[in-house]
Amino acid sequence: MDRAAKNVNMINNQVNVRKMTVEDIHRVYEIEQLSFSVPWTKESFYRELVHNHFATYLVIEYEGKVVGYCGLWVIVDDGQITNIAISPAYRGKKLGETLLRSVLNVAKEKGAKTVTLEVRVSNTVAQSLYKKLNFEPIGIRENYYTDNQEDAILMQVNL
Repeated sequence: MDRAAKNVNMINNQVNVRKMTVEDIHRVYEIEQLSFSVPWTKESFYRELVHNHFATYLVIEYEGKVVGYCGLWVIVDDGQITNIAISPAYRGKKLGETLLRSVLNVAKEKGAKTVTLEVRVSNTVAQSLYKKLNFEPIGIRENYYTDNQEDAILMQVNL
């Protein structure tokens, strides 16, 4: 396991970031369903964890309960955030920021020089978080989201 993935981030002794396991899939799937109009399947998460050697997934626990997750692919020196979500009941506690900072540390340790992600043009809350962590918009993916053909902003950070 990578040093950053092993590293536990604590805030007020209530928050723990760790590498996702197969045992976390059920809870992560619940968060996925609450967060996205076109959620990934449990099988997709399983394939990512078991078969995709480019992927690393972290979960964030709050008071002992998994309340969020984030996926990362690193291929050569390029990182890609696949998805990130915090359960709606736990938003607004800076858990997304803590989780994303941990994922960026993992990306750096795996040799990524940049990390990119897509975000809905309407998701200004997420855009604000990404900008806070130095992500910058670098393009638009038109009609990216299949549920309503909303455009995505492609954002990137240099590590």
